[in-house]
Amino acid sequence: MDFVVIERGNRLPLFIFCSSFLVTIEYMKKMKKRFPVWLWIIFGFLVLLTGVYFIFTLGRPAPVPVKKEVFDGVTYRRVVQYFPHSMIAHVLVIDTRHTKPQFLITPPDEVEDGVLKARTTSQFLEEYGVQIAINGDGFFPWWSRSPVDYYPHVDDPVTPNGLTASQGEVYADGLQNIKPEPTLYISRRNDLTFNRQPSKIFNAISGDRMLVLSGDIVPDLNDTAIHPRTAIGISKNGRWLYLVVIDGRQPFYSTGATFQELAEILKDFDAFFAMSLDGGGSSAMVIEGEYGNTVVLNSPIDSYIPGRQRPVANHFGIFLEP
Repeated sequence: MDFVVIERGNRLPLFIFCSSFLVTIEYMKKMKKRFPVWLWIIFGFLVLLTGVYFIFTLGRPAPVPVKKEVFDGVTYRRVVQYFPHSMIAHVLVIDTRHTKPQFLITPPDEVEDGVLKARTTSQFLEEYGVQIAINGDGFFPWWSRSPVDYYPHVDDPVTPNGLTASQGEVYADGLQNIKPEPTLYISRRNDLTFNRQPSKIFNAISGDRMLVLSGDIVPDLNDTAIHPRTAIGISKNGRWLYLVVIDGRQPFYSTGATFQELAEILKDFDAFFAMSLDGGGSSAMVIEGEYGNTVVLNSPIDSYIPGRQRPVANHFGIFLEP
């Protein structure tokens, strides 16, 4: 299995900016008699804005488009949009014929007042040894009133909102939901189908809503509410699997996406069926790094703290053949 490290942060652009800034200052000193005061003011304002932007984005994935093979048969794409609002999307495109992946939905735990112990997506990847993981369905109980007043913490009991199964055990039936959730079913042979419940459920994970059905974007998706998002999609022949996480709630970096925009991204990647998972502070995408370390591909945000992952209920994980 081959690994590619995705570097975080903007160290090279910051170095270029600082070098260019010093060169420009020296040049302007030599030419100072030719530059009026108002031009110096404009230059200083632009320098300030640029400096704030680079400092703000340090430690996060660089806001530049990327296309890299992170594993054999798995391509990572970073999609960057600036208008009509800033948006950074992280997409894993998985060739299931080439990689022959095996899937894992978070197994149940023996815990009172819930069926799972809350974990971050990174903790899930490390605990179960998968190579790729994203966050899963919404869950209850949950609240986030402040960075110190929130639930769940790691290991707190939680229950997924929708139908959930892992390795043949159905441990959440979705009866607590006001509306039925769409569900992705995964057979023992690792075939993926949406909303067609088999006679014997092996793996299953539910989501918030369908985004793409039979190649068409679902009508009347919300096109105003902008948040971090997570989604999963498959191609028409089932060969290609798409995992999408969009960063959000981070001004000057990535504000997020609407459900309509999320669907359009999946449609652009040729998804034939696609479903959104839990979003907001839950959105996270992680992979196993070159040395067995955990690499967070996106910039999670929980309680408006960039880089902080939220402990969630279940996850969608992938084992790749060595």
